[in-house]
Amino acid sequence: MTLSLTIGSSDNDRLRPLINGEVLIDGVQAAWTTHPVQDLFNLQCSKHVYDAAEYPLATYLRDLEGPRRYIAVPVFPSRHFRFNCVFVNRAAGLKTPADLAGKRVGIPIWDMAAAVWLRGIFEDHYDLPMRAPIYVTNGLEFSRRGDEHPQQYPDDVEIVHAEDEGGLARMLAEGTIDALYTAAAPSTWDPFDPDCPVTRLFEDPREAETAYYQKTGIFPPMHIFALKREIAEANPGLTRRLYTALSDAGAMARAQMYHSGVLKTMLPWQLEALLDAERRLGQGYWSTGFAQNRKTLTTIIRYMQVEGLLKTDMMPEDLFDADMLAT
Repeated sequence: MTLSLTIGSSDNDRLRPLINGEVLIDGVQAAWTTHPVQDLFNLQCSKHVYDAAEYPLATYLRDLEGPRRYIAVPVFPSRHFRFNCVFVNRAAGLKTPADLAGKRVGIPIWDMAAAVWLRGIFEDHYDLPMRAPIYVTNGLEFSRRGDEHPQQYPDDVEIVHAEDEGGLARMLAEGTIDALYTAAAPSTWDPFDPDCPVTRLFEDPREAETAYYQKTGIFPPMHIFALKREIAEANPGLTRRLYTALSDAGAMARAQMYHSGVLKTMLPWQLEALLDAERRLGQGYWSTGFAQNRKTLTTIIRYMQVEGLLKTDMMPEDLFDADMLAT
């Protein structure tokens, strides 16, 4: 018997083989719908419209302490070293993460994994206690007068909820904030203008990110793939079939990067970029499965516990069912 599932995701090369039907989920008739990633999260985290979806990792962890609406599979559609997403006002003279102590740091969404990872990494490795900056929330490019999906803010951190027009991008350019942790580059940054008031904190983020990976073995996941718990429990083995299909799609995406007949991206040195990444990080840097990601998940759980986003002694095993713990 075939199970029909509605699935929401972003459009990326790791999922595209599933979206376009090159890879199928065994026993599932999947209806995929793609969205820009923040639109997807706002929709799924507030209205839960899809049976399964690409889902923000930190929000999934918080859901496990609450309604427990979802059960995840250990596949991570988005991973990102976010050192290259820390922007500063050039006039502020900030050179290292430690310089952000006491400064006004913008964050579009408090619990977005990009910000959780940066706050934790900077405390662990760069001598910036996560409670040292003054944090400012707002839309990235527009004034926001409320959270787009439910948030939880720690009580002992100074957080200002701003509504300035032009959002954090304009605030950074004008010096209203000193720095910005973001997932998308602000429109006020021009990397080819040496006089642009907005620049990046790390002069060579790739070298800093490589050094972090070589020290920790962590390539930070931003998103996870989550299935509604009631559907998973009614269909034993479904998480295993989802995991297999998602892993196969990721392997296909990597293989296609090697194909040079027609470039899959606009990068003229696409293959060389992939080979450089694999020399730096190893061929399995975009890993799936529980065993290879247990340390990484332990780390983000600890970061969320330290800042009060998680209240319980959660373990990585709590994210998955028994089938997934065997991966």
